[in-house]
Amino acid sequence: MTSSSSRFNPAFSLRLSTLFVSFLSFIHSSFAADTATSGKTKYVATTTNDGEVLWLKDSRKPALYTQDFGDCLGSSLINVTRFDAAYYQDNMTVLFHLEGNTNVKNESLMSMPDTPRDSVPLCPMNRSIPIEANGIIPVSQSDVAGIPPIALGIPDFEGQAILRVFANSTESEIGCYSALVTNGATFSHPDAVGSILGIFTVVAILSSAATAFYGDHIPTTRTHYAHSPSVFVVFSVFHHIFYTGALSVNWPSVLPAFWSNFAWTGGMIYTESMQNSINQLIGSNKGNTSMVGAAGSGSSADSNLGGGYEISQIYKRSPSNLFQRNSNSLIDHLSLLKTSEVEHQMSRRALANSTDGFSWYGSPTKPGLPLPGNFSGFAGTLAEENIPASNAFMTGFLWYLILLTIVVGSVISFKWMLEGLSKYKVIRQDRLVYFRKHWIGFTQIAALRTMLIGFFMMIYLCLFQFAYKGSGGAAAIAALVFTVFYVGMFGAAGYACYYRLRFGHYESNPDRLRFEKTRAFGVIPWVGVGLESRRNEKSRPLLSAGALPWWSVRYVDQDTQRVEVTQDEDYLKRFGWLSARFRRTRWWFFAFWLVYDFIRACFYGGAAGHPMTQVFGLLVVEIIAFLAVVILKPFEGARLNALMVYLLGFSKVATLALSAAFDLQFSLARITTTVIGIVIIVIQGILASLTLVAIIIGAISSYMSVSRNHEKFKPLSWKEYRQRYFEHLEKAAKDMPPPTPLPPEPPKPRGFTVNTVRRYPKIDEDDPDCIDPMTSGTSVVHPSNTYGSRYGSRRNSSMSPGQSTGNLPFGARPHRSSWSTRDFSSWHDEQQNSNPTSQLLDRFGGPNESSSSSFKDLANLDRTHSPIGTPSSLEIRKSRGKEKEREAAKEERNGEE
Repeated sequence: MTSSSSRFNPAFSLRLSTLFVSFLSFIHSSFAADTATSGKTKYVATTTNDGEVLWLKDSRKPALYTQDFGDCLGSSLINVTRFDAAYYQDNMTVLFHLEGNTNVKNESLMSMPDTPRDSVPLCPMNRSIPIEANGIIPVSQSDVAGIPPIALGIPDFEGQAILRVFANSTESEIGCYSALVTNGATFSHPDAVGSILGIFTVVAILSSAATAFYGDHIPTTRTHYAHSPSVFVVFSVFHHIFYTGALSVNWPSVLPAFWSNFAWTGGMIYTESMQNSINQLIGSNKGNTSMVGAAGSGSSADSNLGGGYEISQIYKRSPSNLFQRNSNSLIDHLSLLKTSEVEHQMSRRALANSTDGFSWYGSPTKPGLPLPGNFSGFAGTLAEENIPASNAFMTGFLWYLILLTIVVGSVISFKWMLEGLSKYKVIRQDRLVYFRKHWIGFTQIAALRTMLIGFFMMIYLCLFQFAYKGSGGAAAIAALVFTVFYVGMFGAAGYACYYRLRFGHYESNPDRLRFEKTRAFGVIPWVGVGLESRRNEKSRPLLSAGALPWWSVRYVDQDTQRVEVTQDEDYLKRFGWLSARFRRTRWWFFAFWLVYDFIRACFYGGAAGHPMTQVFGLLVVEIIAFLAVVILKPFEGARLNALMVYLLGFSKVATLALSAAFDLQFSLARITTTVIGIVIIVIQGILASLTLVAIIIGAISSYMSVSRNHEKFKPLSWKEYRQRYFEHLEKAAKDMPPPTPLPPEPPKPRGFTVNTVRRYPKIDEDDPDCIDPMTSGTSVVHPSNTYGSRYGSRRNSSMSPGQSTGNLPFGARPHRSSWSTRDFSSWHDEQQNSNPTSQLLDRFGGPNESSSSSFKDLANLDRTHSPIGTPSSLEIRKSRGKEKEREAAKEERNGEE
């Protein structure tokens, strides 16, 4: 016989000691069973505090129950094949099952259920008799007072049920088993959540491939591809979430459960056949999980598991005294059984299993897995997938090869599918003709792109295998894979940079590093840093906080006629799988990211087992990378910049900062670590959700891109958005800084302003005899220089053709220069009658004829020299009117006569 100890962690201890002793003392007794059956469904009766009898399903879900269990010692003399317990809150009972065997010939055992005072001697153990026990233990409210109500509903409740067995002859522990206690609520839903993530990832892959295959103009195709969903960014987000569990800290149970939804993205997919094949390769050398910061089987030999025990307290009294001490407790519990009629449920019965409807139990952990309930390091994260840490590298590598095969096969299959559809006239002959002609190159690009996506994952798994010190065969394969990825990817990145920069050189010039006072986000006082050479006249002047001597390095291209990298078809064909998504001035960013990913992998894998080195080293790397990427903004697409630069960078820094609290040396309470773990889940959950939203938006934009040559576009309500999207693509492809905003206009003074002036025609402009000076090519005042004076000739030569040589004021309209003698005679008559000057001329100048001749001479004078007496057009018109009136009056008199 054996006994058990039930202990819930943290600080939730189920006080079942005396009741369990009572149960073991009467394990061979039988009571009448009172059950009701309906077909194969069994019911048990219970009585409430009000005396009401309730019938409950025997297969109902317990409030708390155990799952998988493992050997604490690693070499227990008792081989337990079944160990589970379930607590039912509705009828306050604990259901217990135990099964196993031993090679010990004959040994009297002692159990330690929870406290030393509850120890009890058991029947001798014999290897010829299998060990089997099961039954129901009633509990009272005081026994479960240490379990808070939140423990029955919180996801991934942390608890352990520990079974310890001691030999009386040697007073030593000969068996120890630990089982994980749970309430059934969990963040782990890989079937549902993993499937949703997989569907969105397939959408991202198809959208990205569609923009790459469509079109025959490479620069245009690159522009649209740069704004499509990036599979590289999607897997970078998912790898960040899952491989956070590679840190060698003691994780709360909520985090490995949440990360199990993303395990498939990291190549950690469990299949029984694959794990059996890997086990044959690595043999019995499972490595040591303690080397990578996890507790494995046999790690509890120091007796600290579950709070430990004191062997001296167990054997300080004789068994007879211990039994006598518990006799009163036995009587009290028998009374409890009678009042609640629980004794009807304590009958001995066959071992419950899934065929009977009871499925709330686990199985022994497989070799290489850590103890159930221990989630330390990457081994604890993989335990959710039932993958031993020793098999991690081979599992990820095999699934990566499968993925690579699927990608290459899909591209080839798509090509020949198009050929078949074209042959049978299902699609046009010119459909995707560029892809069909260059399908081999597209296949190579797809394979290389897959290597770029899996670079961080494979480098980390190789380094983890080296640190784990497991099988030699697995380590040799890891060394080969590491060499291929390291040399291949860095070699390709280096050659891509050399191919673009080979016709130029770098030069270093002296410069100054300026520190300027500014404000971050417009509010927080900050100090900006910039080079003096990058300032220009349009830069906004800031208050200087100092400067230091510095230098600047710039690339000088010897070929000034070479096109930009985003328009270079030859370069895009060769290295577009590396640079196509980046801005014109940030095309080299792939080299920076490869170095960054390699440093991360070294900290995660190479420093396994050193949590403080991992956490704080990575925290420094992530902060520097975050600031650098924010400054560079490398992606041409705005969505990718927002997702990769800001959201992913912030999540990495925040997760690492919070993960430092999980180190064992800080000894935080488990409830505190659980709260911190939920905060990390919220941060990473928001990141994953926004990634899915970006995939949806990217799929819509990809649909617009592949329909760019179609006149008809559906839905019609999106037509305006498509036009705006294309305008954004054209603007983003240029990668030019935004224009400098114009300075604000000064405030307008108070009062009124004259904005427009409308000119109405003058009275004399309606006269048909007036001549428009804009259409006249000669002077209307002095058409010819009659006098031939030097003054006139100089003036005429200095004026442009078509301008007047007179002294008319600006804006005055000249009239015709030739008048008839009749006009002058009528005008002279009026002036002679009304003008005293005319009378004076008649008095001193002779008869009227001489006066008329003098006025004829006056008409020929230059108006610039003799302006006096010049008749105006209005006076002429008046004289004409009076002349007509006199003629009309004269004709009227003649008619009367």
